[in-house]
Amino acid sequence: MGNLKLKGKDILKLGYPNNQSVNIALEVMKRNFATKNIHHVKSLLKEILSNPEQFEKDLTFGQIAEALLSSSKTEKRMLNSNRVPHRIFGTDISDEARNQLYTSLKLPVSVQGALMPDAHSGYGLPIGGVLALDNAVIPYGVGMDIGCRMSLSILDTPVSYLDGAKDKYEKALTEHTKFGMSEIHKSHIDHEIFERDTFDLIPVLKRLKGKAIKQMGSSGGGNHFVEFGEVEITEEDEQIGLPKGKYLGILSHSGSRGLGAEIAQYYSRVAADQCPLPKEAQNFAWLDMDSHLGLEYWTAMNLAGDYAAACHNDIHRRLVKAVGGRVKARIENHHNFAWKEIHNGKEVIVHRKGATPAHEDELGIIPGSMTAKGFIVRGKGHPDSLKSASHGAGRAFSRGECRKRFTQNDIKNELKLKKVTLIGGNAEEAPMAYKNINEVMNAQTDLVDILGTFQPRIVRMDK
Repeated sequence: MGNLKLKGKDILKLGYPNNQSVNIALEVMKRNFATKNIHHVKSLLKEILSNPEQFEKDLTFGQIAEALLSSSKTEKRMLNSNRVPHRIFGTDISDEARNQLYTSLKLPVSVQGALMPDAHSGYGLPIGGVLALDNAVIPYGVGMDIGCRMSLSILDTPVSYLDGAKDKYEKALTEHTKFGMSEIHKSHIDHEIFERDTFDLIPVLKRLKGKAIKQMGSSGGGNHFVEFGEVEITEEDEQIGLPKGKYLGILSHSGSRGLGAEIAQYYSRVAADQCPLPKEAQNFAWLDMDSHLGLEYWTAMNLAGDYAAACHNDIHRRLVKAVGGRVKARIENHHNFAWKEIHNGKEVIVHRKGATPAHEDELGIIPGSMTAKGFIVRGKGHPDSLKSASHGAGRAFSRGECRKRFTQNDIKNELKLKKVTLIGGNAEEAPMAYKNINEVMNAQTDLVDILGTFQPRIVRMDK
């Protein structure tokens, strides 16, 4: 770090009002221009002061401009007494998850909400919760693992190879997938994403770039997985472009790693400072989309989503190279994300926390568990679900309950019964930890059509 000798009184001398703008200007300049000449820094500050409107959308100086243009104090926000319209799909949903959704529906910026049939309680917005806001984004409502994603590659390899050359597929998963905090690929991946200037424009991202490079192509812990399995196309769809039949597939589930987690933590904290809420709603603190911080978070969130997609591409590239075959089709989609969408003729910000986008004709993949079939689906664009569907079967038992309830032996017996090989894994992700995927699918026939299935055969997870 350099040692820019800039003080608050220097900024006041330039004509800045004696308010929050001085502290913000000091912080921004020291963070971004630590090695620069003080005269250069002062001339920049003068320029912003003379025309703050011009800098409002600037990723580096927007926060200073905003502070100059607004003298409003932070006031505690209250919840509305009534909930906005919502719909709950499925019946096997805990009161805790319902109540979390109900609280979010009383935010003054809420427009509409929904709960998917795989829903269970989370922090803030429940997992399986969908929430549309008016011109605002909730960092904690998007979640800690921004852009967490399902990705399915369907190969031209005969599905019989999974039995005939099982050792080869097991070896590929062991050698070419990395999980958790400590495992990284030895060879770094060059990817266009690391050349984006977004990394340099937003201070929190500048700090995280090294970690993002290191973790590229790896998967997180918990319920993240990479697996080989049997794809069956039961209904032809021109977007998939494959005839009915059985195929070998690779399915992965993971997100934006440390990059997304730290973006989420930082902006959730900032939002909580900007937007004080009653105790039960503290995790719903939002950022206004017209504010500098709202723009900054939105930019960082989208970068994390692109990074998650790049990680999946790399995982699939490595595995296809290791086992051979050609990719005939790819189906993938984010959850834990926010989108600008039009609903009821109005632009809203739709948060899907553990929910899959299911616009009309949009393809998706909804997995079951490490032993249960997942489903390839096509969205129906149902307005009551805000054009969403579940992102999996959903947990029946919390991680803590699973540790008490299931032994390694229980898991082994279930794997044997379903002819699934597991590399890694633990009791928290036991097949029995999840709801019955068939019941979950039956509860969302209005939301998606089923085009096919994915049966896991060789599964790799964190230990």
